[in-house]
Formats: sequence, structure tokens, C-alpha cells
Amino acid sequence: MAEADPVIEPQTAEEVQVEQQEPATPKRRCMRLALMLSIPLLLIAGAGIYWLGLQGKVSTDNAYIQQDKVSVSAEVGGKIIEVLVAEGDEVEAGQLLFRIDPEPYQLQIAQADAAIASAQANVIALQNDSDLTGVDISAAREDIAFAQAKFERIKALWDRGFSTKADYDAAEHAMTQAREQLKQAQARQTEARARLARGSAVPGENPQIAAAKAQKASAELALRRTEVRAPIAGVVAQADRLQPGQQVVSNLPVLTLVSETTTYVEANFKETDLADMQPGQRARIEFDAYPDLELTGHVHSIGAGTGSEFSVLPAQNATGNWVKVTQRVPVRIAVDEQSPRRLIAGLSTEVTVYTNDDAKD
Repeated sequence: MAEADPVIEPQTAEEVQVEQQEPATPKRRCMRLALMLSIPLLLIAGAGIYWLGLQGKVSTDNAYIQQDKVSVSAEVGGKIIEVLVAEGDEVEAGQLLFRIDPEPYQLQIAQADAAIASAQANVIALQNDSDLTGVDISAAREDIAFAQAKFERIKALWDRGFSTKADYDAAEHAMTQAREQLKQAQARQTEARARLARGSAVPGENPQIAAAKAQKASAELALRRTEVRAPIAGVVAQADRLQPGQQVVSNLPVLTLVSETTTYVEANFKETDLADMQPGQRARIEFDAYPDLELTGHVHSIGAGTGSEFSVLPAQNATGNWVKVTQRVPVRIAVDEQSPRRLIAGLSTEVTVYTNDDAKD
């Protein structure tokens, strides 16, 4: 007969309570104490490492890519007849961008040519005028000589009693009148010479002809300006108004050229971050658009005023409810290396400046 299975007697409630009240072993107590102490120590160590990592550098994410921009406008007004570029095109300095209708300015040149011809004809006429040649002066002098001789004969007769008072007065009046005509002829000759004079401002040329030539030069300049060319090399932007048939107003921008050769970062640092910052210090540039891109640069210059100082409406702090606000100062960061990705004006960046570095020369 097989042996019977052993019977396990259940523990009583008193025995279970006694087991639960048994004291923990020393090893378990040490582990619990070590765990309680390690958590604060780890937090303190992490805070210390983080604090040490912040020393010697300042960062801001209030930073943006900047590139030189030139607003292009026509120096003369008129209708656009030809457009040779479009939004996003890359152009070289001096490249033709668009043309304005040249016909009005060609007509101005024709009018200027006519004015030159008219001025030249006037000069020729003045040179041949009797007032300038002295013919009237010679005639006036002969009249004076004749009137003088007649007066002397009448006077001699008057002295001997053979002439009337009326004849004497008429002869005297004729002599006086002849002298006045000489003065008038001389004045007209002086005026004619003045009209032909060549002033010191335009030596060697008659003022009328010089004025007409200046008018033509102005018309030719306006005609040349109907061809609008790129002042710098760059990328065409904001060219939505550049359409054939569009009426252009002089000096009103119609497009913008963005130069990609002058890329820099404008970082707006808190005024409390500037204590150890100086031009030449090394900088790291990170881009929101390109998370895997990191470029090196250096502090080029620190702004001469805060952003609010140069705003259109500067803040007026002389009020009773004034609240102190930490100001931002624009710092220009030069990019020291060529970017493998295209840098677009206005891109958001994060800039870190290492203030413990010695400034570059």
C-alpha cells in the first residue's frame, strides 16, 4: 500500500501576523537608504552639470538670417513694354531687367534738336542785326552832324535878325533829337552784344545754344533710363508688379534684389547677456529649417541701440505704470563657412556665442 501524502496544516492567523511583524534584514534597509539618498544626489549633480554647461556661453533663438536687399525702381515713368526676369531668377550686376516705352523720350530728343537749331538761327540773326553792326549809330552821327550844321546857320541868321524864332527853335530841337537817336542806337548795340555774350558758366558757347543742348542731354539720359538694369547681383523677389503694360511711377519700387553674397545673422540678445560679449568671439549657428545643419561664425558687431530705441514708435517710459522689461540688443553674427544648403533671408536660427573665447583680431 502506497504511503499516504503528507498533510500540510494551514497556518493560524497568529502565525501569519508573527511572520509579517518580523524585522527587515539589514541588507534591505541599506538598499532602501541608498535609493533615498541617490535620487537627490542625482538631481543635484544634474543641476550642477547643467549650470556648468551654461558657463562661458550665451544663446538666443531670437535670431534670423539677413541678406542685403536693394529695392529697384525706374528713374523715369512710363509703361512697361518688356520684362526679362521673373520671381526667383538670379541676375548679375548690370543685367537688363525690364524696359519702359521709350517713344515719349525720343520725342523729347527731337524737340531738343529743334530747340538747338532755333537757338543757332537766333545767334546768326543777332550777329547780322543792324543794332550790332553799328549802322544805326553811323546814321545817327550823320544826322547829328547835319542838324548841328543847320542849327549853326540858323543861329547866325538869328543873330543878324534874318531868321524867325520858330526856325531857331526847330533847328535846336532837331539837333537835340539827333543826339538822342545816337544814344538809343548805342543802347541797342549794347543789348545786342549782351544777347550774344558767352558767360563764364558756359565758356565758348552762347547761353541759348547751351540751354538747348542741356535739354537734349536730359532727354537722352531719360531715354537711357527706360532700360532698367540690376544694380547688384542677386535673386529677384517681390516682382508681382513687374508686368508688361503696367504703368510705372518714377522712384516707386517694382521689385527687390536679394544679395546672397552678404549673408549674416541678426541675433537679438538680452541686455543681461552682453556683459562678457565682444566682437570676434566664436559663435555656433543652428537652423530651424535645416535641423542637421550647423555653421560656425563670429560676433561681427554689437548694435548701437536696443530694438525699441530704433522702432517707429519708441516706448515712452515716463509714466506712472512703468514696468521694467529686459531689452534686446541686435548683434550681427558673421557666417564663417560656406553653407551646403541655401540660406534664405528671414530663416529662424538659434545662435550660441562662446563668451569665454578670446576675441579674434
